[in-house]
This record gives sequence, structure tokens and C-alpha cells, in this order.
Amino acid sequence: MQEIIIQWHVSATFHNCLLRDFLREKKLSRQALTDVKRSGSLLINSNHVTVRALVKKGDQVTVVFPPEQRSASLKAREIPLSILYEDEHLLVINKQPDLPTIPSIYHPERSLANAVLFHYDKNKIPCTFHAVNRLDRDTSGLLIVAKHRFAHDLLTKQQKMGKINRTYLAIVHGHLVNDCGIINLPIGRKKESIIEREVRTDGQEAVTNYQVIKRLEEETVTELSLETGRTHQIRVHLAHLGHPLLGDDLYGGKLTKIKRQALHSWQLRFFHPFLEKEMYFSVEPPNDMLEIIK
Repeated sequence: MQEIIIQWHVSATFHNCLLRDFLREKKLSRQALTDVKRSGSLLINSNHVTVRALVKKGDQVTVVFPPEQRSASLKAREIPLSILYEDEHLLVINKQPDLPTIPSIYHPERSLANAVLFHYDKNKIPCTFHAVNRLDRDTSGLLIVAKHRFAHDLLTKQQKMGKINRTYLAIVHGHLVNDCGIINLPIGRKKESIIEREVRTDGQEAVTNYQVIKRLEEETVTELSLETGRTHQIRVHLAHLGHPLLGDDLYGGKLTKIKRQALHSWQLRFFHPFLEKEMYFSVEPPNDMLEIIK
């Protein structure tokens, strides 16, 4: 694995600042800076320096992060991969259904992580796998994968602050009473289950916004956005209302029209921390959902 190199040019705002303060403004964590000081490099205009150096307007600051190591258990595998966007810092991927985000005891070598590593190796990209957000195995759609720890740290902080906005499309059984609404019900692990969640008074806060898109003869097509990110949040909230997702047999959905939960992450918006601009992506759901919707 190669070193990761990040560079900035110093603006007038930071003229005569300590390099340490400049890097903190660039959101470099204390732990990351410690790792760089131990095994990486700090440079100003190609000259090696310490964090006590002063930066001037127009200087080029370079941070060389130490190489990352892949887990020995994480193997590259040739699996179809739909990449919508890629640069040196991140990928935006349209994940297919029936593919876990990360390996598990049941799928040790068939996951999005295995597919991404194959893509890296095929294209001689010296990176390991950093999932910024995850989707359930049978949920399709958009997610972000960071190419290095620093990008992962910056994007994860955005996510915790609610600044990575994802919109989902779902098909639910029956007709929702209202055309829009907010579901604010706490979610916790169901007793005697390591997988299932349920609405429970001692659970964690969970808030889901919904908007009806289309009413079918027996189902409702709904757009949803999350204010929190609890496990199975959309699935649990809608099932609790008596409208489980089609195909979601874990939470009461039927498999007659679709063989997986009818849930798709179809819109994604976030701020690119290195390009310093808003990024927006949208992708239609797979055919199994489109055939029901249309």
C-alpha cells in the first residue's frame, strides 16, 4: 500500500499561522496528526517541517499520511460493480440488491467491500475499503466509499452532523393515511433476537420523514428521508404503522411481487471536503421495483 498525499495552498486567511492550527482548520484530527508525525511527513513548499512552522500566503502544504494496511481476511473478488463517480478520495456506488456492504459470517467473500478491492487491484489503486454509509444486503442504491482514512473521517463527521442527505424510495403494503408525515418513534433491539429491531420505549431516538409519491391499487410508493440512522429504521417504522415494505418478510412484508425488501437509496447529496463543493447523485431503482411502480 502506498502513502496518501494531500496538499493545500495557504490563503491570506491563514498567513503567519502555525502549521498545527492550519491543519486543525482543515479538520485533521489529533490522532491523524500524531500518526503523520510518527510515520508520515509534513512539508511546506517541499521542505520538511514540524507543526510549529509558520505558513505564509501562497505556501503549498503537503501532508504525507502513512500507508494503510488491508485486513488479511478481506479478499478481492470479481463482483459486478456500478460506480457513478470516482476520484482520488472517494467513490459513489449504486449498490445492487442481494449484496452486503461488508463481509459477514454468512457472506465472507461476497460483499461490496470484496468488489471494491477487486476494482482497486485491477486499476492499481493502492487503497483499502472504508464504507462511509452502509445499506442492508437487500437494499439497493447509492452509498459513499472513502479511499483513505482522512476522507473517511471527514465524511463520517458530516454524516454524524446530518449533512449527508440520502433519500429513499420504498413500496409499502396498503395505503398510508396521510400524504406526508414524520414518524418519531424510538427503536431498539428486539428481545431474543440479534437481527430484528422494534419500536420500544427504551430504544434510541429515530425520526423518519415520508412523502407519498404514488398510490397503486394495493400499495403506496413513498419517498423517505432520515433524521437519524438506526438499524432497519425505515423497515421498522413502516411495519409498526401497519405498512411493511413489500418483500420484507422479516417485518411482515409479502414476497408475492418482489423477493427482497422494496427499498432503494435513490438520491444522495453531500459536500465534497477536498473539492469543496456540493455533490448530488440520483439513480432509478432496479427493475424489480420499477415493474411494480410503473
